Amino acid sequence: MDWTSGYLADIDYTHGYYRELAPSLIDFALLLSGHEPPDRTGMRYLELGYGQGVSANIHAAAAPGEFWGADFNPTHAANAQSLARSAGSHAHFSDDSFADFLNRQDTPSFDYIALHGVWSWVSDDNRRAIVEIVRRQLNVGGAVYISYNTLPGWAVSMPLRHLMSLYYASAGSQTQGIVGRIDASLAFGSRLAEAGARYFAASPGAKERLDFIAGQNRNYVAHEYFNRHWAPMHFSEAHEWLSGAKLGYACPADALDQMDVINLTSAQQEVMKELQHQVLSETVRDFFLNQAFRRDIYTRGARRLSGLQRVERFKALAVVMTSAVEDISFEVEGGLGKVRLKPQIYRPIIEALADGAEPKRVGDLPRRPELAEFSQASLMEALAVLVGAGWAAPAQSEADTEAARPRCRALNAQLIERARAAGFSGVLASPVTGSGVPVGRLEQLFLGARSRGKAAPADWAAEAWSILARQNEAIIKDGAVLPTAEANLAELSAQASAFADKRLPLLQRLLVVD
Repeated sequence: MDWTSGYLADIDYTHGYYRELAPSLIDFALLLSGHEPPDRTGMRYLELGYGQGVSANIHAAAAPGEFWGADFNPTHAANAQSLARSAGSHAHFSDDSFADFLNRQDTPSFDYIALHGVWSWVSDDNRRAIVEIVRRQLNVGGAVYISYNTLPGWAVSMPLRHLMSLYYASAGSQTQGIVGRIDASLAFGSRLAEAGARYFAASPGAKERLDFIAGQNRNYVAHEYFNRHWAPMHFSEAHEWLSGAKLGYACPADALDQMDVINLTSAQQEVMKELQHQVLSETVRDFFLNQAFRRDIYTRGARRLSGLQRVERFKALAVVMTSAVEDISFEVEGGLGKVRLKPQIYRPIIEALADGAEPKRVGDLPRRPELAEFSQASLMEALAVLVGAGWAAPAQSEADTEAARPRCRALNAQLIERARAAGFSGVLASPVTGSGVPVGRLEQLFLGARSRGKAAPADWAAEAWSILARQNEAIIKDGAVLPTAEANLAELSAQASAFADKRLPLLQRLLVVD
């Protein structure tokens, strides 16, 4: 019996973090779209297909509630359970398949069910099991986060993926190993392009997609493109599947995706206003954007908020900056490309949020003289952009922050230790936001040195270089590998000083580190 069901299990999935899975950001997206978020009292959260368990463990440590996860891969389960023990979060992570999880008798009902990087890459039998789990175990008023590859964005590249996976299965040698067979498949695709295959001439963007895949991490490529099952779907198809679990589509999970002004032209917005049927409307939007990947939130029976209720909820919300002011580019990426934000609108809001260590209640912001003239609508839109861009985040209550603080401290210590070698996650947990904060590997090495009593940035740099040198690693600067120990140490010293001056105070405000 093949316990993998055609899913690659012989190569590790990446240690990625996906912020949209955070309960606080699911709530924010629902509130922004005018939906009632789930009741967080006694909250229970389930992640299906949690991979290495980084997102699940960050949220189990940083947010209040009971967290569960199912992933058929025992290696993934072992890693996720290890992180949960480190944090003391008491999260439940099993190596159950979706069918096995469905048949368990000891699982509770859930307020949130999330699945990222799963739906498009499993068989129809597994999709049916997922729908049944949601149907049986999602509470009324609960929310589902789901991401999947979609059409028409993948239409041009689907034949390319078919060709590569066929070559991988039939022409590759077992002795090459998974990575070697992937490299051979990509090289074969390039040979066809160079030999003048008309597919590439008739499919603008196919060769660009092939080159893009070739430049990606092979662990990611293996799971993304070389599983037996891979089924991009139109929105209408995914919607039909999920309606079997009594779900209704609510909104995009990314706040920026909810903003027509940065995604659609005026003419496109006029077309969208004419469409009253939700499934047709979302499908048309995908055609306007040539959408290749969707991140959606569905709900079971969630109430729509009135305009007044939505405003009142926003006023009660607390927000905290998660980026240093000087790191904000005043530019966001939307369906229309890069959109420049007006500094005269965004700068005073950013500076107000960054003034002091504590999160700011949205309803209190207009009391500041520099924000007194802002309408409620413009303030809400600006905050949505800041959160969507990852520069700010909803903040938890003081009680929830204090309860999460020891768990986050313990988990972060483990993640920082892992940054010395394999299993680097690129994120640490914040009890202030209830979610993860990006922290690069070198920054984590500096934090590790600091935790061992080294106070000076120069000493952090020296320890970081010692770790890198022992693993035959070096710093890349301006596209070139620094050739000498002296050059590496000088660059690390400069980065450590900059980290101490700018990033460390921010991470301390977010209680990521003491």
